[in-house]
Amino acid sequence: MTDIWFKAGEATVLAADGQATDAMPEVLIGSVRGPVGQALASMMGQVQGHTRMFVVRDLNQMVRPLAMMTTKATIHTAEYVELLGGVVQAAMGDAIVDCVSEGVLPKDQVDEICMIIMVWLDPRCADDPNLDKADLYRTNYEATKLAIARAMKGEPTIDELIANRKTVKHYALDGVIDY
Repeated sequence: MTDIWFKAGEATVLAADGQATDAMPEVLIGSVRGPVGQALASMMGQVQGHTRMFVVRDLNQMVRPLAMMTTKATIHTAEYVELLGGVVQAAMGDAIVDCVSEGVLPKDQVDEICMIIMVWLDPRCADDPNLDKADLYRTNYEATKLAIARAMKGEPTIDELIANRKTVKHYALDGVIDY
């Protein structure tokens, strides 16, 4: 059994055209006895506007390894909370269980490790009468699986980052600076 102490990963999966359902989870994975477990335990209280909850697949279906999710955007409406604690939470829960079943996360360590997942849910989703909940599920499911896999593999490696330093730039810098 390998001790998983502190691993981090992130991923972005873009929405279907016309949707604001981009998913951008940031995942921290580690031992329940280490800094990740300590951080998760300290998150048990609530912070106004940033709901924290265990990841569950459905009622009475809390995932293993234990995972706590929290928002990157401030929550203002009950509709937002319903999407976060419904579609997004279910997608992340399914992704975690699938990561265990596919061997990305070690099945023999599900009670020894835990996760913290910071969630991006665009505030526009809660007000969109044409919100595609299937796309919201898809993006969060795919991005969660990818973020977990990247964390466990240590991707991107420092060599990848150095190699693409002059060819990859943050999307917000498009037209701002030239490499």
